[in-house]
Amino acid sequence: MSKNDKKQKSKTALKTIKTKISDAAELPYELVLNLPKITVVGDIQAAIENHKGIVEYENNVIRVNSSIGMIKITGNNLTIKNIMAEEIIINGSIEMVQVAK
Repeated sequence: MSKNDKKQKSKTALKTIKTKISDAAELPYELVLNLPKITVVGDIQAAIENHKGIVEYENNVIRVNSSIGMIKITGNNLTIKNIMAEEIIINGSIEMVQVAK
């Protein structure tokens, strides 16, 4: 088994253990596994919790880095209503939300 295979197997085992702990303690996955939580309200607002910063900010596209990859929001008249260390709130006419690993 290669060094890369061992590392991947170890990450998978750790994620499984964390998931079981989250289930047993009834804690949200996004807290235990450090996952982003994306909440979309209709087509007018998106909130991203547990982000790692803004990568791109244009009128029609906003890209946000996260622990699972890039979160891309496309639409029209997109604005950042609020940005904090843990959460970003985006307003506008949202057409699509994508996650690219």
